[in-house]
Amino acid sequence: MSIKVCVFDAYGTLFDVAAAAREAANEPGREAFLPHWAKVANDWRLKQLQYTWLRAVSDAHCDFWEVTQNGLDWALEASDQTDPELRERLLALYWELSAYAEVPEMLLSLKTNGFETAILSNGSPDMLDGAVQSAGLGELLDDVLSVEGVQIFKPHKSVYDLVVKRFNCQPNEVLFVSSNGWDAAASAGYGFQTAWVNRAGEPMDRLPWKPREVLRDLTDIPKLAGEW
Repeated sequence: MSIKVCVFDAYGTLFDVAAAAREAANEPGREAFLPHWAKVANDWRLKQLQYTWLRAVSDAHCDFWEVTQNGLDWALEASDQTDPELRERLLALYWELSAYAEVPEMLLSLKTNGFETAILSNGSPDMLDGAVQSAGLGELLDDVLSVEGVQIFKPHKSVYDLVVKRFNCQPNEVLFVSSNGWDAAASAGYGFQTAWVNRAGEPMDRLPWKPREVLRDLTDIPKLAGEW
């Protein structure tokens, strides 16, 4: 059965989650933050994800903006960065994360070749709207699906259900793309055709399922969609 829709995770897949800390560190007057930005960015993302998993298994849902703030607070404290203005600047920049360089052309190629495209993300609708509009991707996406529709974070099955319900398709008609190994694996277990965008060259997660393809960036997604 051929692919009908290509669905992407947002943060770390289409949008560069390190961009906020990197940009802040290179602004005038932030020399003290410059040696710490990479660790803060990494810790911020790790805690953000950990908090989504913990909230999902403990039935304590909140929106992704609260999780994002909580993760940043932990990361800043861990690096002894106590400037409240820096915190506010980092949070503001998170609303306008840059897309990876190959994203616009890749999405345009999918649309030109007749594929429907969408985002499926832990992000709240307003956060996702801000990121999509800031990156200029609105015309290249058919929909933006948020876990707020089911009030639980990935990788719960009901999150992936959002795609098949929205596009009236079978799971194996979906090419799902994520930069998170656990997300690519869990969505493969759900039944999606999955590609893991392993930008950092990380080891494969030890889970019962594996992605069908492992890529270093998103350039070849239109080719995969056409072949699968």
